[in-house]
Amino acid sequence: MKKDIHPDYHEITVQMTDGTTFVTRSTWGSEGDTLRLDIDPKTHPAWTGQHRLVDTAGQVAKFNKRFANLGLK
Repeated sequence: MKKDIHPDYHEITVQMTDGTTFVTRSTWGSEGDTLRLDIDPKTHPAWTGQHRLVDTAGQVAKFNKRFANLGLK
């Protein structure tokens, strides 16, 4: 195998949406960095069974405004 082509594999802290944290090893970031999750298994609809619409930067409002006059009934 070639030398010095693999990324650095180090410990990072992952912070869940509820504030709980755990330590894992990853190639993301640098040693000791904290990865803060926006969506995790405790809040994602695929695992919770509750469907929530996350409106990012008004995309849902923009869609509704764009297609409001379509007249579908």
